[in-house]
This record gives sequence, structure tokens and C-alpha cells, in this order.
Amino acid sequence: MSADLRLVGAALGCWCAAIGSLFLPARGGWALALVALLVVAAMFRGSRWIVAAVAAGVACGAAATAARVGERDAEPLRGLAARHATVRVGLEITDDPRLGRRSTVVVPARLDWVVVDDRRIAISARVLVLARDRGWLGLLPGQHAVAPARVSLPDGGDLRAALLSVDSGPQLVGAAPWVQRGAGVLRAGLQRACRGLPAEPGGLLPGLVVGDTSRLDPALADDFKTTGLTHLTAVSGANLAIVVGLVLALVRWCRAGPRVAALVCVLALAGFVVLVRPSPSVLRAAAMGGLALVALALGRPRAAVPALAAGVLGLVVFDPELAVDAGFALSVLATGGLVLIAPRWTEALRRRGWPRVAAEALAVPAAAQAACAPVIAAISASVSLTAIPANLLAAPAVAPATIAGILAAVLSPVLPSVAAFAAWVASWPARWLVAVAHRGAGVPNGLLPWPGGAAGGLLLGALLAALLVGFRWPVVRRWVLVAAVAAVLGAVPVRFLAAAWPPRGWLVVACDVGQGDALAVAAGPGAAVVVDAGPEPDPVDACLRRLGVRRVPLLVISHFHADHVGGLDGVLRGRAVDGLLAPGFAEPAAARSAVLAHGIRATAGAPGSALAVGSLRIEVLGPVRPLTGTRSDPNNNSLVLAVTSAGFRILLTGDAETEEQLSLLPADLRADVLKVAHHGSAYQSEEFLAAVRPRVALVSVGVGNDYGHPSPVVLARLARGGARVMRTDQQGDLAVVRDGSGRLAVVGRRA
Repeated sequence: MSADLRLVGAALGCWCAAIGSLFLPARGGWALALVALLVVAAMFRGSRWIVAAVAAGVACGAAATAARVGERDAEPLRGLAARHATVRVGLEITDDPRLGRRSTVVVPARLDWVVVDDRRIAISARVLVLARDRGWLGLLPGQHAVAPARVSLPDGGDLRAALLSVDSGPQLVGAAPWVQRGAGVLRAGLQRACRGLPAEPGGLLPGLVVGDTSRLDPALADDFKTTGLTHLTAVSGANLAIVVGLVLALVRWCRAGPRVAALVCVLALAGFVVLVRPSPSVLRAAAMGGLALVALALGRPRAAVPALAAGVLGLVVFDPELAVDAGFALSVLATGGLVLIAPRWTEALRRRGWPRVAAEALAVPAAAQAACAPVIAAISASVSLTAIPANLLAAPAVAPATIAGILAAVLSPVLPSVAAFAAWVASWPARWLVAVAHRGAGVPNGLLPWPGGAAGGLLLGALLAALLVGFRWPVVRRWVLVAAVAAVLGAVPVRFLAAAWPPRGWLVVACDVGQGDALAVAAGPGAAVVVDAGPEPDPVDACLRRLGVRRVPLLVISHFHADHVGGLDGVLRGRAVDGLLAPGFAEPAAARSAVLAHGIRATAGAPGSALAVGSLRIEVLGPVRPLTGTRSDPNNNSLVLAVTSAGFRILLTGDAETEEQLSLLPADLRADVLKVAHHGSAYQSEEFLAAVRPRVALVSVGVGNDYGHPSPVVLARLARGGARVMRTDQQGDLAVVRDGSGRLAVVGRRA
């Protein structure tokens, strides 16, 4: 039996044991690994080497996982976490801190010691620090710090020993190792070299070259994800192969022998891993590359399958948590597709007359995508139709961008002007990658829905396996081609008949952001006045991206409740915001301070004032005077605006309740479109609604909310008054449009 299959069996055993120990109770890891052993034994009857290899993998994987579980559950840390104790801890940073959701700094670290009852106890365990202070940003791996922290238990399946919540900044102890300091200098130098570049390629290039995604536009990252190019937004095994391959070519050009070449390449590989940080795909590539370099030094022929299997075996034993890391799984599957499938497809295309270059260009992304598609479908509940052509178009730009970017990073400490020039050179292939991502994400129906979870992944895997086997027969190929053409021809009429989004001539859109408010009023090509930001960044960002909004000439915050300001970071993603209109009422104070901390030029909305934004006229109607002692003072001091667009009047009411609505009655409230206040709550004035008499009423409300919104009484009252009532929880994003004859209409995106 070949060494290839023995190694594959051992890697499979380790992987199954690690997954089982993480997710199944008690001795579940052994149970899952035993099942894998029996399956493999049934598939390879009489192949004792396969069974022995899987058994060895089971033993190694289960032992490694058991050791990590023992470290995680050891006292006294487990007891401290169970009662959420606050203690003083000593930490060693193990990876770059990054900014997470709600401005929390996420810091992977290793615990060195903890002080309990004035007694310092040495503990070695992996932890995750969640810090409020931004002083943690910029710390380097290997740096030691001390801080008071509240200890809590991690989620199930997490091999970290604890989560540490820290409110203060770190007290540093000594400096980071010189290797990490050097890597930090190069990473910071590349960021400086990219500072003068356009925002999108300038943010992409450090991610592509050294894995620093701190400046990567989230909207651009979403486009890369949609088009199956996520591996290009951060360092992957392809980048490592490019760098080590270049070093190997240079060493061979200098006529160095195999051992010298292998030694130099090992040093380059180690340095690159330190520079870019050991992400799962980089670890996989480094393990494979290291084994290949050892084979080179020994004069042995290269064997990709044993290198891949041995790399997986070693890494899963070293860190069992990689067994459930999606990035690691996708990296291994993509490499397996390139090693096992791509050469066969290339040769099949060449037999049909394709030139080698064209055959490889198509076979490589197709094989990688076919291998990864089941896992991607299980995770994202979708299948990308643009991934293969997008990767085909992107491939030629990756190597020049990586090489020029590495050159910029290396030169940045000594020749900053030359480094800036190298970054400018690297920006041109990066611009091409950005263009491919944007165009691919804009393809209609380029991302098809698919059942998610394990069932969806297995279903797609079975379908792909059946197609791979069936394609050997010409009749199957013909039927698949006929089915594909029929599907395309059947979908085209549906595509033309279905309304596009956004609808042409839209005036205002109420974004579906859940239980909160976020509206966009069209203010010219690619521009909109945004009123409120919803509770979370992602929904409002997605809504504005669907509308093509890249510039916000005015951001309006009606009041400072979380369901109106919590998504502010989503509005700011990759968009220029020229000004902020905010209420004078300063409560809740913490939320107001968080909004103003973004540094946007702010103006207080004074009743009776008016301003023009492009062709829009915006009048501030309320609050007429500060209202206190009401059921909700922040709600009753919401900014109430009347916006005139294309001859139609739109009344935006924030969360104004009965008291503020009654105070507005002397004003002219007549409007064509009403954004119903406070998600359609029962706290509405009948006189106020009668004075507005809207033709369209938009209710921004979350599905299944706990507040009973919207009130059926209010909805019935609006309908009796002649309004067409539309709700975001039922129709999704709601667009008010002016049709071809100049009349008002309203469209829901889900419709």
C-alpha cells in the first residue's frame, strides 16, 4: 500500500478525532474516530495499512485534543470563570489585536499567571481578551502585558480556557521579541507606503501581501466574498508559494546546490510566516512547503499528496481546533483539488485541442472551486456562479501585486520613497482585482441560494461527485449541457420580467434593518441623505450598497437611542459623510458621545430652520420645544423633518410619540409619504395622523419584535385615511418611486 494512502488515512483519523472531541460529549471523539475507522476499513478491505494509519491518526488526534481539553478545564481558572471573578492577570500576546464589533478590541493571548487572594499562581492556558480600551491595538505577538480582567467561560467547542473582559489599557512588561518588532516595522512601513493610494486598492494591498486588513473597506470585502475571491483579501498559501518560488528561482540562478537552496528557502518561508502571521491557510502552506524543501535537500522527488497529508496530520495534532476552522478546511480542500483534479482536467482539455496555458488557466480555478464548493455552500447557504470566471480573471494579477508589495514592505524602513513607488506599482494589479470583485458582485443572480448546514454541503458534494463520475460518458455531458442551456433560457425571461433593485426613479427607501430605523433619501447619482442608522452596522451598509450609495452629503440622527445609532459604522463604511444633523436633546449621553466621537461636522437641528442638499429641501419641524417628564423624553425630542423631493413631500418623524406629535399640530404637516413614528407603536395622535393624510405610510419594524409593533389600531387608522401601508418586516426594503407618468408608487424588495 502506498505511503500516500497511509498518510491520508492518518490525517483523516486525526481530523475526525479532533472534531469529535470538540463537539461530542465525554468520549465522543473516540466514537467518531472509530466510525471513520470502520468506514475506511469497509472501503479498503484487506488494506491493513489504511486501517493502521487511521488508528494511529485516531490515537494522535485524540491524545492531542485530550491534552488541550485538560488544559482548558484545569483549576483554578475554571472555577474563576464559572463565577465570573475579577482578577489581575499576566498575558503574552499571541496574535495581532484587531478591532471587533462595537469597537471591542479582540486580543488572542496566552495566560502566564493570575493573582487570586493576593497569591500569584502560574497558569499556562490560551485565552481571548475582549478589551474596551484601544490601547491594546498595535501590540505585537510575543509582547507581555498585565491588566485586571473579568474571567468568564468560553463557548462550547472552544479550546480556549477563558474569555477575559478588560476595561483598562494594558500595562506592558518588556518589549516584544526582535523578530516580531522587525515584522511590525515592515507591516507598518507597507501601510505608510500605501497611504497615498486610492482607498480600495490601498486597503486591499496590505491584506493581500502581509495579511493586514485594518484598512480594507468592508463593502469591498463583501464583494470579494460574493465573487469567491475572499482568499485574496488576506494572505493565503498562494502568496507563500509565490514568495518562496521567487527565492528558489533566485538561489538557483546563483547556482547554489540543493541543500543551500533548501536552507535559504526555509529561512524565507519562516520569515514570511512571521511577517504575515500564521493564519490557517498559511500554516497549511508552510507545512507543505517545509516538507517539500526537506525532500529537495535530500534529493527526493517531490510528492504533493504525501506533503499535503503529512502537513494536515502534523497541524491537526499540534492544534486540534484547526479541525473545525473553515479557513483551514477550505485551504486543504483547494490544495487537494489542485493536486488531484486540476492535472486530469488540464490533460482532458489538451486532448480536445486546448493550448496548455488556456487549459491550466481554466482547470485550476475550476478544480479548486469544485473541491471547496460543498463547504462554502454549507457555511453561506449559497452557490456562486461567478467564482470560477472571477478567479480566472484575477489570477494574473496576484503574483505581481504580491511581489511588488513585498518589495515595498522590505524597502519601507530604509528607502521610503522607493517603497512608495513599489506600492504604486503594486496598486495597478490590485486595482484590477478590485474591478473584478465589483463587476462580479454586480452580476445579476450571480449568487444562488442553496440549503445551508451539513445537509446542504453533503447534497452539493454528492451532486458534484455524480457529475464528475458521469462526465466520463458523452451522453451524460450532452444532457448536462442541455439542462444548463434550458435553465439559462428559462431564467432570462424571469430576469427581465422581475423588477430590478433599486427601482428606477426612487425617492426614499426605508431600509429593512430589523427593529430600528434607517432611511435613504436620493440626493443625486451615488448620493443620499441618510436618516438614522438602525441597530447594527451590517444591515444598513448592505441596504446602502444595494442602492449604490457611495456619498452621504448629510447624515441625520433623529435621536440617540441604540436602534437608531447602533449601525452608524455601517453608514461610514467606504462612504464620505459631509455633515451631521442631530437633535439638541443630549440623552442618552453615552450614545450621543459615541456618535460625535466619529468627528463628523455636526449641526443642531433648530425648529423652523431649513437647508438644501442638492435638489432636496429639508425643513426641521420639531421638536418645537424641549419636552421633559414624558413616557420617553428622547423619543419625544426626536428631530421631525419635512423633505421635499421631485415635488413630493416626505415627513420623517423619528420616534416622536403623542406629546411631540400634538406640539407640531399648528405646523403644516401635509405629506405624500409618512415614515410612521416609533415603528408604528400605539403612542400616536389621531389628530396628527389626520393632519398628515399620507398617500404612503412606511413602517420600519423588526420581525417578531417583543414590543407589539406595529399597532393594528394605528395601521387601520392609516388605511382608513387612504394610505397604502407598507412594512419592512413583511416586504423588506421599501422604495417610494416616481413612475413614468410622474405619479407616486411604492415597491417592496421582497416583492
